[in-house]
Amino acid sequence: MQNIEFLYDFGSPNAYLVHKVLPGLAERYGASVTYVPILLGGVFKATDNQSPIQAFANVKGKLAYQAREIERFVTRHGIKYHMNPHFPVNTIGIMRGAVYSRGKPWEGTYIDAIYNAMWIHGQKMDDTDVIADVLETAGLPYTEILAATQDAEVKQGLIDATSAAVARGTFGSPTLFLGDEMFFGKDSLPELEHYLSGAA
Repeated sequence: MQNIEFLYDFGSPNAYLVHKVLPGLAERYGASVTYVPILLGGVFKATDNQSPIQAFANVKGKLAYQAREIERFVTRHGIKYHMNPHFPVNTIGIMRGAVYSRGKPWEGTYIDAIYNAMWIHGQKMDDTDVIADVLETAGLPYTEILAATQDAEVKQGLIDATSAAVARGTFGSPTLFLGDEMFFGKDSLPELEHYLSGAA
């Protein structure tokens, strides 16, 4: 079975959009998906990169076009999406929670709950009280998860995953790997599908 590694940070709207369509894409080709949490701020620092809002702030028309591109994507795929009014959100806490959730029976529930809170309900996901409420509402062990975000092993796990991603050539999120082949951004999904089909 082919496996797609999805390197993600909850703070990226495009990573959310990939999260919504990737499972269906993988299913069409009998592939599995492994979610790999990384800290986008750490990736940017290590690669001298910036978020699109910073990088293209002075490029006339660029950010307006990106917003329109997202509108077309969500319409085409029938995705619920609203730009988070608190953006940019410091995601270090919820990404540590993602590291702790890996391999747990409720990993998928955690990922869905945080993504929905960020990009459907527009919640402030760097506020501990808000995070606790979101996790509790989803039926997750919120006290356990919040405690784990302060655990040295969990903190180091996020650092290590981020460093490993950069070592593989990652410079942003969403990044996907199919074996050693890297695909960046939601616009690379057709190319990923081409590889999954065996046509490449």
